[in-house]
Amino acid sequence: MKIYNSELETVAVKPSQYPSVGVPEIAFAGRSNVGKSSLLNLITGRKSLARVSGSPGKTRTINFYRCRGKAEDGETPVDFRIVDLPGYGFAKISRSESEKWGAMMESYLENRENLLKVVQLVDIRHKPSAQDVQMYDYLKYYGLDGIVVATKADKVSGNERSRNIRMIRETLGMKKGDSVIPVSALKRTGDRELLQILEKVIDENE
Repeated sequence: MKIYNSELETVAVKPSQYPSVGVPEIAFAGRSNVGKSSLLNLITGRKSLARVSGSPGKTRTINFYRCRGKAEDGETPVDFRIVDLPGYGFAKISRSESEKWGAMMESYLENRENLLKVVQLVDIRHKPSAQDVQMYDYLKYYGLDGIVVATKADKVSGNERSRNIRMIRETLGMKKGDSVIPVSALKRTGDRELLQILEKVIDENE
């Protein structure tokens, strides 16, 4: 799949602000500062679709991006949404604010009927945190797990990459067929593999 057009459709903090359920959605979740905005810009081919910030916790809303493209055959149209969820962990915010974000995310993840999968981002350089594991278990419970992107793949050698991917799989308790995709926004690698998997998810649910 190649995305030819993408735009911010809606910014929401509660269900009444969500766009219609007539379009399939794939959400992206990860710890604050894991590189989510850079990844979204990479796969959509946009330099600033999602704002990249050095300050953790910058995304404080659920952002819906409408994406249109073509499947691998170059002809079949693909129409879906990317949903950018607030980052979790490390953000310098109050506990009450953090709880509010958590409730907002849970409401979306548990009740959104056109949500197909959640792509979870982890930093390839580090063992997944307790919060990462908790999030993956949560997604597994709701059948939204199975796709993990290991960001900042350019920061490790080939041997480290293979070893760290094994560590990620083991720590998260991923099943044999689940995908861990190493991606580098800097080197622009891994995006095609991710888009192929997203196309398959969308196609299987049509």
